[in-house]
Amino acid sequence: MARMSDLESVFCRTALWRAWARRAVLPRVLPRGLSGEVLEIGCGSGAMAAEVLRSVPDIERYVATDVDPAMVARARRELGEFAARAEVLEVDAAGLPFADASFDAVVSWLMLHHTITWEQVLADAARVLRPGGLLAGYDLPDSRQSRVVHRLTRSTVRMVAADDLAAELRGLGLSDVEVRPLGVAGAYGFSARR
Repeated sequence: MARMSDLESVFCRTALWRAWARRAVLPRVLPRGLSGEVLEIGCGSGAMAAEVLRSVPDIERYVATDVDPAMVARARRELGEFAARAEVLEVDAAGLPFADASFDAVVSWLMLHHTITWEQVLADAARVLRPGGLLAGYDLPDSRQSRVVHRLTRSTVRMVAADDLAAELRGLGLSDVEVRPLGVAGAYGFSARR
């Protein structure tokens, strides 16, 4: 999996990012009824994980993963107050080390475009979902603006068009597929069930 640029990495550790995640994004993307055991792929600094855990007391276990050791260390600090029900692991989302059907939900907050093999990432996310489990998240569209920003920051990305994402989710045999604009920075939210 590709790593974030240094600029993105710094931004994801700021109070501005945390406030944007909490006030602008989370209310639009947090799935209703999120509970049980939740896996987050590509947790970055852990800011979204912390907001989710604060907002959803019904989550029994939250496993936050990232491929970048620096982000894993940051996320561990960020989620320290939730140690009783959260853990952070250094894991590549394209090769999840979890058993089939081991999570009630898999969430992905603004990370799919950082995975060159996002189709493989989604297939593995679907694999670890329990029957009826939820795959949900949000990402940036494949737009000129997104490509320019990531080119300027020298990020290795593969932007994901909303239509391609919906088709891939359906192709994985998932149901209730929904991909919708969020009205925030051109981002779109998505959800599907196993």
